[in-house]
Amino acid sequence: MADKRGDHNSFEQVMATIKNERIRFVNLEFTDVVGVAKCVTIPVEQFADCVRHGKWFDGSALENIARVAESDMYLYPDLSTFTALPGTVRPAPTIDTRLQDSQDDGEVVARVICDIREPDGERFEGDPRAALLGAIEEARSMGFKYQVAPELEFFLLQVKDKKPVPLQDDPGSYFDLSTKFTVTIRSEMVHALQSMGIKIESSHHEVAPGQHEIDFESGDALRMADSLMTAKYVIKAIASQHNLYATFLPKPFYRTNGSGLHIHQQLISTDTGKNVFVDEHAEYGLSEIGRGFIAGQLAHARSMCAILAPLVNSYKRLVRGYEAPVLVNWGRVNRQALIRVPRPGTDPQTSMRIELRCSDPSCNPHLALAVMLRAGLDGIQRKMTLPPAMDENIFLQDEGERLRPRARLLPATLGEALDGMREDTLIRDVLGDTIYEGFIDAKSIEWTEYRQQVHNWEIERYLPVF
Repeated sequence: MADKRGDHNSFEQVMATIKNERIRFVNLEFTDVVGVAKCVTIPVEQFADCVRHGKWFDGSALENIARVAESDMYLYPDLSTFTALPGTVRPAPTIDTRLQDSQDDGEVVARVICDIREPDGERFEGDPRAALLGAIEEARSMGFKYQVAPELEFFLLQVKDKKPVPLQDDPGSYFDLSTKFTVTIRSEMVHALQSMGIKIESSHHEVAPGQHEIDFESGDALRMADSLMTAKYVIKAIASQHNLYATFLPKPFYRTNGSGLHIHQQLISTDTGKNVFVDEHAEYGLSEIGRGFIAGQLAHARSMCAILAPLVNSYKRLVRGYEAPVLVNWGRVNRQALIRVPRPGTDPQTSMRIELRCSDPSCNPHLALAVMLRAGLDGIQRKMTLPPAMDENIFLQDEGERLRPRARLLPATLGEALDGMREDTLIRDVLGDTIYEGFIDAKSIEWTEYRQQVHNWEIERYLPVF
């Protein structure tokens, strides 16, 4: 069962874990095109057969995954992702009370992330994981391994009358040392993720009240995409244990900082194991490969924005004044840059990285990393020229200066982002026809529905006048 995806469990190791931890059920997890986590739960007695032959499911029942004619799909576990769910994340026990009394933790549930295959065993091109694997294979053919370190931001909200509302008792700001109860809750989230083998570098309070961030250690792109999907439901589950609601909505409140998913990126040589972005004698310490990678992401920034920021709400975050990017630019000390090249530490090999800042936590991480990687590789392959860095703080300039044509603007709406996506053949090539068409169709419907709504702002602004 071993493959080239990094650390893996053998079948024998997994079966030993099932026995030792008295696992009763296994969640077979996967994602749909728009990034919603899906799951088929099987009794543990069926797991061995599932590994060998896959588990059938009706793909046509999933929005944007398969056409009716292609409805027979099979889930094949990636054993490298097998882990028991911590007690705080497991579903409420449904077995009888006698068994609950004999097992303190109730039903022990494990999760494993699956690849979706067609009946003939071929990889299903509508599987978001397949799109990322394809991009990773392209990088490998060029001699590179893609590593990323995401920074996941989210809000904790209180639940009143069954509705999430702003949290009143968490007024901390950026990096504040707080004794508020949310610090303990955030620590529980980190501990749960670590117990599942997800490596966390740090966590802290963010700018807005009730806003928090968890930063992941750098790792293989596929593993990190899987980890992000897991982290989102782990965070929600633990928040719920405390009668809170965790949201990854990019911009839940007006005039408040939004939540991003900043992603730090590295390319590692498969031959030498060295960071190919490093050239200590060049400007910024950035190699020609690194410069080409940035140039490629800048060239495709507008067309991949719909994947990286996929909600109508995403574009309420990408506005000036809240440390979010609005221009297609790059720099080092400019914290509003689309792409930032942080200053390397004492060991450039480990610390040199490229940070993309327009993505948000509502995205499908498998698709996001796939288009980011292929865009960067396109810049390397075509030897694209990197424009000059914009290191000044663009938000200290007046409006006229800010809009001078030194850099293109990012899309201002989901509709504009979808138009950009349609114009770029690379994005379709990365996603494949099934995902591309399913994503465009779903998001076009979403944008049309939004445009046809009459919003409270319009009523309050115009009704008293017209």
